[in-house]
Amino acid sequence: MVSDFEQLMTETLRTADRFGHREHVRLTWLAVRRHGVATAIGLVSQGIQQTARYAGAPQKYHATVSRAWVELVGHHATEEPVEDFDAFADRNPALLDKRLLLRFYRSATLAAPAARTGWVEPDLAPFPWQEPG
Repeated sequence: MVSDFEQLMTETLRTADRFGHREHVRLTWLAVRRHGVATAIGLVSQGIQQTARYAGAPQKYHATVSRAWVELVGHHATEEPVEDFDAFADRNPALLDKRLLLRFYRSATLAAPAARTGWVEPDLAPFPWQEPG
């Protein structure tokens, strides 16, 4: 039986020659649209963790980075819903910048063991949905 994550990977890779950052964002966008942000956090995080283990590189999994990306993509996906990923990416170009999390986190915070193994709140700036007003 194929898992939800494997289905998302298959769909994402159908139109890509590699699995880079844009494809990570697309997979996350698909997960959020189909399952909602809360479920997508677990689905994407577990899928990436399993993939890293299978590839013999379990240390590549990063809990805070995985969750933060799902929450960021989810925020933008629910704020301005569109049916097409390319249109979504065009409307939200910052999501295609791999360094986006550095607007919210210090590098040292993300490098800390606590962030790798569990959730750590942003320490530079709040996420957009956390800001007052």
